[in-house]
Amino acid sequence: MKPIISVRNLSKKYIIGENIHGRGARTFRDIFDYKTKRLFRRDLKRSKEDTTIWALKDVSFDVDQGEVVGIIGRNGAGKSTLLKILSRITAPTEGDITLRGRVASLLEVGTGFSGELTGRENIFLNGSILGMKKAEIKKKYDEIVAFSEIERFIDTPVKRYSSGMYVRLAFAVAAHLEPEILLVDEVLAVGDAAFQKKCLGKMGDVAREGRTVLFVSHNMAAVNRLCGRGIWLQNGKVQGVGATIEIVGSYLAEGTNSTAQVFFERRSNAIVQYRSVSVIDRKGNISQSIPDDQGFTIEMEIEAYETISDIYFGMILQNLEGINVLFADSRDAEYSFPRALRSGRSRICLRFPAIFSPGRYSVTLGIASNYPVEQLDSIEAACSFEIIQNSNMQRTAPRPGIINLNLPWEMEEYNK
Repeated sequence: MKPIISVRNLSKKYIIGENIHGRGARTFRDIFDYKTKRLFRRDLKRSKEDTTIWALKDVSFDVDQGEVVGIIGRNGAGKSTLLKILSRITAPTEGDITLRGRVASLLEVGTGFSGELTGRENIFLNGSILGMKKAEIKKKYDEIVAFSEIERFIDTPVKRYSSGMYVRLAFAVAAHLEPEILLVDEVLAVGDAAFQKKCLGKMGDVAREGRTVLFVSHNMAAVNRLCGRGIWLQNGKVQGVGATIEIVGSYLAEGTNSTAQVFFERRSNAIVQYRSVSVIDRKGNISQSIPDDQGFTIEMEIEAYETISDIYFGMILQNLEGINVLFADSRDAEYSFPRALRSGRSRICLRFPAIFSPGRYSVTLGIASNYPVEQLDSIEAACSFEIIQNSNMQRTAPRPGIINLNLPWEMEEYNK
């Protein structure tokens, strides 16, 4: 059986600073403006390499019918460009794509709807674009409106919708009009948490119906939960393709400092910053490997270059599935931790009990002030360490879950 999506040697090139009228201009004025600007540009001697950026370069992959595939990568990796090409919004510079089915896209807010038309009219317009008959659209109409939860505004022009309302209706249309291929970009982040959960559930339903979903997201937990396979893009190229949990793990590990002690250079514009972070085992040694039956300490050195009256510190522990396992905030220690910080160097220690399941964890650090509210320093994935299973423990396999607590069990016989 042929794949429903086939991509071969796909590339997309953009020219930095190039006006869209430089090629394919439609009026004399467009051409005249473009040519005149080029006469006075100071950078005409730059080489083509200096002015060219490849958003995608030699991207190839196949997607089978019924697959849910997550596309991950950092900002600028080419994820949204890929979906726009698959949606026929923009054309590739090189390469070929084959789509064997109707495509519905939910990309950036504003794509696919006419602002002057009402929500009701846009539902029928989108269905017609997908090649559906009016009777088919009518059959799905009530489900779409109910899912979007904006029935009160369905006869209002969508140009008056908030971004959240727009996304609600756009997703409802894309998911319910039965396309064979559904393309979803990070636009779901616009919606509230309850609606995001609802959308993820609907995408799961779509997949179980045998339709194909390509899902772009920075939410690695959602990608792991929803997608069976992942495609990792980096600098416009395919860095990896495979089982989602492996691809997500490799992607997150790639951006993480893999050492248990890291020093940071002084920033010229900082008023306070982290200068080092260390993971320390029970014996007081810097260690990348912590047994799961032993506690550990994360030690941070900070330097303030002036006195700060109201400051607090934060830390996030994240696992390789992208899940925030723990968030620590110095404001929790309301009476024992100082709010003011004098200029000079200080040391902060956070002591953790033996509660984490085996796996690799990264440490993200932050410093902020309350008055005024301002982020003063932030270091994502500053260092990492691994919780390892202690061979002396009685159980033979790691327990599922994130937290590993040895809880007291009690039983009372009362029916004798």
